[in-house]
Amino acid sequence: MESSWMGKAIGIFEFDNMVACLVAMDAAAKAADIAVQGVERNRLKAGACVKIRGTVSDVRAAMEAALAAGAKYGTLTGKHVIPAPSEDTETAMQATILK
Repeated sequence: MESSWMGKAIGIFEFDNMVACLVAMDAAAKAADIAVQGVERNRLKAGACVKIRGTVSDVRAAMEAALAAGAKYGTLTGKHVIPAPSEDTETAMQATILK
């Protein structure tokens, strides 16, 4: 995992289809100074989970834009912002990115 992401806020959102995820991810990247850490396709469904990193304010702004844009193309199945991830959360994030 890129060390510059360590300790940065995490934004996670999931839509029921890949088109909605890609549209949402694009909107997030254009709305704020964030980095897309990973996109994880659901193994049993058509959707995906997108993980973004940045400052708390940038992640919140990016999430707002992403959710609005993605909602036009699919159903949101989950979302959350982790403002200050723990070391264990960082380890788990690395495991899901590199799997």
